[in-house]
Amino acid sequence: MTLCGALEGRRWGVLLLAAMISLSSVGATYAQDAAADEAVAEETAEAEAPAEEAAAEEEAAAEEAPDLGIGYAFDNAVLFFCAVLVFFMQAGFAMVEAGFNSSKNAVNIMFKNAMDICVGVLLFYAIGFGLMYPGSYEGVSYAKEGYLGFGGWGLEGYAAAPDRTFSPECDWIFQAVFAATAATIVSGAVAGRMKVGGYLIYSALLTGIFYPISGYWKWGGGWLNEMGFADFAGSAVVHGMGGFAGLAGAIVLGPRIGRFVDGRSVPFPGHSIPLAGLGVFILWFGWFGFNPGSQLAFQGTGDIDTTMHCAVTTMLAAGAGGIVATLVSWMMFGKPDLSMGLNGILGGLVGITACCDCMSNWQAMIVGAVAGVLVVVGILMLDKFKIDDPVGAWPVHGLCGIWGCLAIGILTPEVSSLAVQACGAASICAWSFVTMFILFSILKAMGLLRVSAEEEQQGLDISEHGMAAYTH
Repeated sequence: MTLCGALEGRRWGVLLLAAMISLSSVGATYAQDAAADEAVAEETAEAEAPAEEAAAEEEAAAEEAPDLGIGYAFDNAVLFFCAVLVFFMQAGFAMVEAGFNSSKNAVNIMFKNAMDICVGVLLFYAIGFGLMYPGSYEGVSYAKEGYLGFGGWGLEGYAAAPDRTFSPECDWIFQAVFAATAATIVSGAVAGRMKVGGYLIYSALLTGIFYPISGYWKWGGGWLNEMGFADFAGSAVVHGMGGFAGLAGAIVLGPRIGRFVDGRSVPFPGHSIPLAGLGVFILWFGWFGFNPGSQLAFQGTGDIDTTMHCAVTTMLAAGAGGIVATLVSWMMFGKPDLSMGLNGILGGLVGITACCDCMSNWQAMIVGAVAGVLVVVGILMLDKFKIDDPVGAWPVHGLCGIWGCLAIGILTPEVSSLAVQACGAASICAWSFVTMFILFSILKAMGLLRVSAEEEQQGLDISEHGMAAYTH
């Protein structure tokens, strides 16, 4: 081999060796990259597994809880709107009571109405709903959401009831504002002389225990319901309860200082009749949630027709109550009394509440007209027996509440007999009066019921709250 050939051979050997080294380096790098990619893929798969499992669980839950459709959404939307209307009635009660009372007690009245709803919704959530509607959502765990176990009411397991009409929470809020209404009726009857602490105790016990118990008798499927007692939206269940609780409070408290002198009644004019009038209009407005909303179904033609019939009978009864109370007071006192007319409107509304679904339009006017007479008669009865009810809570809510139930037995006996209606109304009102009379008597014995004479004359705004409603 020549020298040039040897050199050429070496050159090609070196190049071949370099190529082999390069290929081995590339292979090693590729192997490292592949291993790294495999590790990353494993980590990604591990991270995505829980997310995929969660998505699968959500999909399974969605399949388990079927979409209940537009009808379900519509029912809940209407019921919630009605609940808001009833809630707005709290403002109406506050204005009526404040307007019909002295300006030195306006803050106290607003405070009591505000606390009625605050205390009421919390206790009706924790205790009252379960007492009033036991077993409404059976098989549903209450522990997770904090409900006490009287009714086993909670927020789990909705899918177990595919045919349900309402969200349980929508159902609860509608019932809760009814409970607060029953409590706040008493505020006006005890105005101007009751201690704040005692009132809060009363409000808590009524909304948490006493109202739900008697409410169960009718609306929770209890003995009055089984008997066939009819009370569509609560003439007795709500208004009779509140009216007779107010009567018990007024009796145990005794009249305001100077209200009755030498056996005669001394009127205490309200400080703002326009404010009271505005309150009545707000209550009338809110009543279209109270009565039509109690239909509790708004999908079918029959449901809508009944709902609108309840609205019309409510409107007509209120108008008849207002005009008749005005005419009666005009004939008796020589001038049309606005306060009597306003209470007549409320009396007509209370009276038709039990029977707005079953009365004809003409019968609704009769119910309202009789309620207007009863309001005037009831106020005169209170004066005769020297019972001080500053806003007429018992005539409006108690007396007219009983009348609304009895009217069913008198005007529409095919719905329920007069004997059954009388038994039901008397039972609820007696329960309210007796239990509240005992409670107010206990509070009185403990020194928690009535403010001192000096504090009463000064006004509860200053003595109980340290502030005035009007500073000029």
